[in-house]
Amino acid sequence: MFLPSQIIQQKRDGQALTEEEMRKFVLGFTRGEIPDYQMAALAMAVCFQGMNFDETMFLTRAMVESGKVVEWKRSGAPGGRALPFYCDKHSTGGIGDKVSLILAPLMAACGLKVPMISGRGLGPTGGTLDKLESIPGFRTNLSLEELVRVTDGVGCCITGATPEIAPADKKLYALRDVTATVSCLPLIVASIMSKKLAENVDGLVLDVKWGSGAFMRSRPDSLKLARAMVEVGKRYGKKVVALQTDMNQPLGRCIGNVLEVRESVECLSAEVPKRGSADLMEVIFALGAEMLMMSGAVKNVAAARELMQKKLASEEALKKFGDMVEAQGGDRRVCETPDRLPAAKHVRPIPAKQSGRVRAIACDQIGYAVIALGGGRKVASDQIDFAVGFELPKKLGDRVKAGEPLMMMHYNDEDRAAEAERMVQQSYDIGPKAPRRLPLVVKRIN
Repeated sequence: MFLPSQIIQQKRDGQALTEEEMRKFVLGFTRGEIPDYQMAALAMAVCFQGMNFDETMFLTRAMVESGKVVEWKRSGAPGGRALPFYCDKHSTGGIGDKVSLILAPLMAACGLKVPMISGRGLGPTGGTLDKLESIPGFRTNLSLEELVRVTDGVGCCITGATPEIAPADKKLYALRDVTATVSCLPLIVASIMSKKLAENVDGLVLDVKWGSGAFMRSRPDSLKLARAMVEVGKRYGKKVVALQTDMNQPLGRCIGNVLEVRESVECLSAEVPKRGSADLMEVIFALGAEMLMMSGAVKNVAAARELMQKKLASEEALKKFGDMVEAQGGDRRVCETPDRLPAAKHVRPIPAKQSGRVRAIACDQIGYAVIALGGGRKVASDQIDFAVGFELPKKLGDRVKAGEPLMMMHYNDEDRAAEAERMVQQSYDIGPKAPRRLPLVVKRIN
């Protein structure tokens, strides 16, 4: 006889759960047979006692099995051509992280199939779906059938999770959000990997960030998360690689929904990125190289970079972005005329209060400053002002004089702008010496 209270007790007392116990509990919760309070109790027990790799794998698999798994057309490639390689990328989120908007069409231009199930803003970090919805008409609520059709037809697709994909995760996350169990590592791993594994891709590349603008603040915690996700993916029979990347400063030169779309279009329009976007392209090239080598399209990083630069220079990647925008109901003319995107009424600099070098940035506070401007949600029902945000932020080590811009602010409301300016100024630590420079890509985990 299966008793949920006994399973909760076992985990409370530090015992490992079996795959059958995990499956029955998760599927019973998904069907409504196990009440929220018992699932919340199990989640809290997991937070206190942890899970071994086997248990984390069991939980992930049960969450995948709570819904449908995407079925791709993998047979009958005409002319003896190789079957398409389906690959996705996941980022743990950061400030100015618009990597998906560039990477997905770039990989599609290189011949990969890239279905991306993305999310909205979480805390101070911006959401990929919110950014794309700043494009007039762009739909991020595709059905499972539409996800398959757009991915196979265009080569890439970015949408929110459909109701059929890992429904257990959606229910459990809502509980975690109100029971202080969001930051539990096994639950994070199962949440992320269940959605990605339900996509049924051949390969997965993970961008696991650390720092003041990341979910995981310390390098050791970020590394633990990366290793756990790679382990689960490999046990599931997938090709998985994780890159641990630095998020102690904004990525690229724009922060905020429509501004990041503009930057993405510009990066897709040129082989050489504009001033301020070099770090963004470094992350994209690193992740893209992993995806291309994983697929067998290239043999090494040098060949991967050469291929990606070729697709950018020819604007094939930009065309793929336009194709994806059009296939998802958006106005593809934004690729040629970014002025069709929403724009803020006002733009002004945020002055530095002292002279010196940028020693540190409380990067999360810049994300919260975007929310203060109206560019993110304080509660789920908030309407987003897509046009607001920041541009050309000073980066670590940059020299700045008192009164010079720390960054440019795009805004529509003077009161909101005053609050955001204060938050940005307080987020910068300026002193006499530059900090030690750290690599942007810290470690590769496979």
